[in-house]
Amino acid sequence: MTTSAPSDYPATLSIDYPDRDLDRLSSFFRLIWAIPVWIVLATLNGILFPAVLLMIVFRQKYPRWWYDFNLELSRFTLRVEAYQALMSDAYPSTDEEQYVHLELEYPDAQRDLNRWLPLVKWFLAIPHVVVLFFLTIGAVFAVIFAWFAILFTGRYPRGLFDFVEGVMRWWMRVSAYAFLLTTDRYPPFQLT
Repeated sequence: MTTSAPSDYPATLSIDYPDRDLDRLSSFFRLIWAIPVWIVLATLNGILFPAVLLMIVFRQKYPRWWYDFNLELSRFTLRVEAYQALMSDAYPSTDEEQYVHLELEYPDAQRDLNRWLPLVKWFLAIPHVVVLFFLTIGAVFAVIFAWFAILFTGRYPRGLFDFVEGVMRWWMRVSAYAFLLTTDRYPPFQLT
């Protein structure tokens, strides 16, 4: 069962709710078992934003292969984050969709993207980052509470799951706008 709110924003995210008992042992040791996949992820991130920014500003292009790479890396990143947040027992795959569903619209850089806006999008995203800072703290506490709930009941409380998914969705919209540079539409201030 997929939980997704209807959205016309060019970045959509939904995560399948585990409508079953979760593995208590896997959940208990999640921080340790996620270390290898975090190492893989850390080696892949960090070089993409400046390259895309320069391509849009100077060439007004967003090459399809670069977009595809960013999309797949974003999907992998979200699978790792969802796994770390106990939203699934399945170890994050580097190439399968699994339980995380992310769609980003491919932009026509000349038609859909302002050539100079990538220089300031990170600045325009600051209000979102401030709000998301506090929401992320709340999401961390929600995951801790869910961890205890899973250990005792085997279930992820639905309200907590929806909140954590909403925070991840909001972050993804901000990332699509300010860092992946796939849209010039300012992200909405909402979890859905």
